Amino acid sequence: MFYYILIVLVVLVLASLRQINQYERGVLFTMGRYTQTKKPGWRIVWPIFQSMKKVDIRVKAVDVPDQEAITKDNISVKVNAVIYYKISDAAKAVIEVENFYYAVSQLAQTTMRNAVGEVDLDKLLSSRDEVSERIKLVVDKASDPWGVKVESVELKDINLPEDMKRTIAKQAEAEREKRAVIIKAEGEVIAAENMAKAANILASSQGALHLRTLQTINDVSSDQSNTLVFAVPLEVLRAFESIKKV
Repeated sequence: MFYYILIVLVVLVLASLRQINQYERGVLFTMGRYTQTKKPGWRIVWPIFQSMKKVDIRVKAVDVPDQEAITKDNISVKVNAVIYYKISDAAKAVIEVENFYYAVSQLAQTTMRNAVGEVDLDKLLSSRDEVSERIKLVVDKASDPWGVKVESVELKDINLPEDMKRTIAKQAEAEREKRAVIIKAEGEVIAAENMAKAANILASSQGALHLRTLQTINDVSSDQSNTLVFAVPLEVLRAFESIKKV
């Protein structure tokens, strides 16, 4: 009889063993009331009187689907994102919310639409990180009573209407043309300044203009197909006038 009782006890203990992995926490209920949160290892959960729900505490990724939103300057866009979060309190994740995965996803969708509506299109396109951080703070604060800790939020795609894409392309092209005109004008100003300096140096240095003329003639005459028109500098003519007077 003793052996039968011993065998029953051993079978009962083995049937009561539950394994909790390193990345899990076990939320234990005794007669329907929360008792404690079990850490990784083998734990005994007595049938009928106790039950345990395992909660995965690893970082999870929630893919927020495309959301229709209107920016502050009344432009319709489609935005999607990824939210990375983990369970910081397993007991709250089981007791305070029915399905924390679904709840975080729905909260993220609503928050993302509101965040997009608070900024204009230019800021949304140029400051994704700032908008993502704003979404993260709101979702993290709202999900804190559920035992959820939001690690980060990343905006993936911002889809614009076709007519808006064409408008932005035209704007970018006009901006590039504007920069090209400005750079060309600045180059012409620098070239004019350098030419003015060179002219002043040639005019102030005696014989510099003659040397420059001879150098130009030498460069042109190197190619036999060129036709050379020789221009006599005024200084040479004045030299002849002074000789004539003598």
